Amino acid sequence: MSSNEICLLLGATGVGKTLFLKRLQNLSLHGLGELASPPSTLPTVGTNLTDLTLKRKKVTLRELGGCMGPIWPSYFRDCSSVIFMVDSSNIAQISSSCIQLLSVLSAEPLCSAPVLILFNKRDMPCTMSLTEIKSLFRMDDIITSASQAITTLEFSARTGQGLQEVLTWLESITVK
Repeated sequence: MSSNEICLLLGATGVGKTLFLKRLQNLSLHGLGELASPPSTLPTVGTNLTDLTLKRKKVTLRELGGCMGPIWPSYFRDCSSVIFMVDSSNIAQISSSCIQLLSVLSAEPLCSAPVLILFNKRDMPCTMSLTEIKSLFRMDDIITSASQAITTLEFSARTGQGLQEVLTWLESITVK
């Protein structure tokens, strides 16, 4: 059996990466039964590793703290896919998230890594529509110019909306 695939989990500080990981881990262990109330999280300094056993493979999710943006590239070589999380309730953060995403997509080691962009916090009352966010994010331009396969999903780490789709994506990506 081949070694674990590593999926990098990236995004600015406070977008919900740690809660997402805890949710995903819980879902892969206990199924979609009942989602407990969200566990409390602290901003990640350094990295969190979470192993998931999917139907056909094992994936290790490596969360890199948002404050580590400058050293993210040192982790790119070892990963086979990327999940990039955006806080869709924080309009002020969208342009910096977009710049971060572009630098991830243009990194040579990731030129063929499948990328999932998660628009988190869709349960928040102040969120714009996905169309508005994608337009602010210039999603169409990004998808057109990127060499990677890009998938976008609406998501709520707090309610668990979209978790099953994330697992399906992780299951479906094939690593070259």
